[in-house]
Amino acid sequence: MARACVGYATAAVSVVLILAGGALLFAGAFRTLIHSRLKKEITLTESSRVFNTWKNPPPPVYMEFFFFNVTNPQEFLGGAKPRVTHMGPYTYREYRPKDNVSFVDNGTKVSALTPKTFVFMPDLSAGDPSIDLVTTVNIPAVVVMNKVKSLSFWTRSAISLFMGKIGTGMFMTHTVDELLWGFKDPLLTHLHTFKPEVAEDFGLMLNKNGSHDGEFVYLTGEHNYLDYGRIYTWKGQKLMSFWSTNQSNMINGTDGSAFHPFLTKTERLDVFTADLCRSIYMLFEKEVEVKGIPAYRYTPPHEVLASPKNNPENKGFCLPQDQCLDDGVLNVATCRDGAPVIVSFPHFYLGDKKYVDAIEGITPVHDQHQTFLDLNPTTGIPVRASKRAQINIMLERITGFPMTKNMKGTIFPIMFLNESVLIDDASAEKLHKLLTIETLVSYFPFILVVLGVLLFIISILLLIRSRQRKTSTKEDTIYSPASTKADDEKNGAYVGLVPVDKS
Repeated sequence: MARACVGYATAAVSVVLILAGGALLFAGAFRTLIHSRLKKEITLTESSRVFNTWKNPPPPVYMEFFFFNVTNPQEFLGGAKPRVTHMGPYTYREYRPKDNVSFVDNGTKVSALTPKTFVFMPDLSAGDPSIDLVTTVNIPAVVVMNKVKSLSFWTRSAISLFMGKIGTGMFMTHTVDELLWGFKDPLLTHLHTFKPEVAEDFGLMLNKNGSHDGEFVYLTGEHNYLDYGRIYTWKGQKLMSFWSTNQSNMINGTDGSAFHPFLTKTERLDVFTADLCRSIYMLFEKEVEVKGIPAYRYTPPHEVLASPKNNPENKGFCLPQDQCLDDGVLNVATCRDGAPVIVSFPHFYLGDKKYVDAIEGITPVHDQHQTFLDLNPTTGIPVRASKRAQINIMLERITGFPMTKNMKGTIFPIMFLNESVLIDDASAEKLHKLLTIETLVSYFPFILVVLGVLLFIISILLLIRSRQRKTSTKEDTIYSPASTKADDEKNGAYVGLVPVDKS
């Protein structure tokens, strides 16, 4: 009887669990609850758990610089194909905590500066930047020639003679340190005498150590989780003025350090890059795993740097409009004070084949030169990222400067960089715990259903055992009458009289 009662009670509990779990599964209540909780936690507000991490990111960021060393400068000036060798990496630890953080517009937005400081890491570098010499294009000379190409032929010729007199040619050789952080250039020094506004120093990263890209104002995402980290203004502007169309001048998406939670494989991620003076976008490529954390990899497609003839959306980036470049390169002279700087992905990855073929020693490789973001889709947290870009110079023939007579519009590579980050172990462990809790809570209704089914099976087994036991007990109580005689004899009911001897 007790076993049957337990069975009926277990069956009743199992039915309740199945119905409750099924109802929760159908309603999605627990998943909605955890999603709502995460949306409140992942905001740029002082009370959120991610705010301090956003202000001072714990994972280390590394900046690697790779240089293209020209091995045949004189032959190139004579008309031969340039030949370059690869030098690097020269690796620097990049510190980028947010500064001057303040809430604006009643706390709906937050403004901040992001100063960057670089510290050399010898153990992660291929050489000593204070010793290693690089032969590359004389960028100050090329910039000056481009600045004066609209002047008269005789003026240009006079400047060319002056450049030759002070030893300024098409190529220069300097240490990695000098090329990155600056050196006093003879040509610029002479120009500074006549035009004080012209700086005497030149460096690819001149004045970048300890500086920032300007003030950004971000949306907090408190009212709409899709706005988390999205840029509202840059340098006080909602729209840039570098390019020829409003679409090209739009500041879209985030700065690449924060993304909204609950990412999907079908959405387009917009990222604004101050170095490129434009927004780019990324699309889902594949699923990956980083330190046991599931992630979606997003990468820029070919269309991002495609020429206007292959992607009309890029028409606004074509300046001058009658000198559009082919796929894979972007002329950023408009935001580089007119300097003929061309940006691309390293080794002209995703670029027109003619750019690769024009330089001996250029070999684009997908795994080494692709830009990508690995984001955990639940939280939007970057667990691994690699931002890769190449700086090039446009070399053209300019009349009045004999050293350019064999230049044919070559886009010449100078260096490329790789800014990378990998989630640290402590942050990875915290994210693991969060994802585990989210998974358990999300699947709690399913667990209830499974538990209910198991209990229902157990209840059936208990009831079957109870029925079998009851049947067995009834069989034991059925009996048949036995022989009286036999019973009497067996039980001693028959008494025999023995004669008594009277004698």
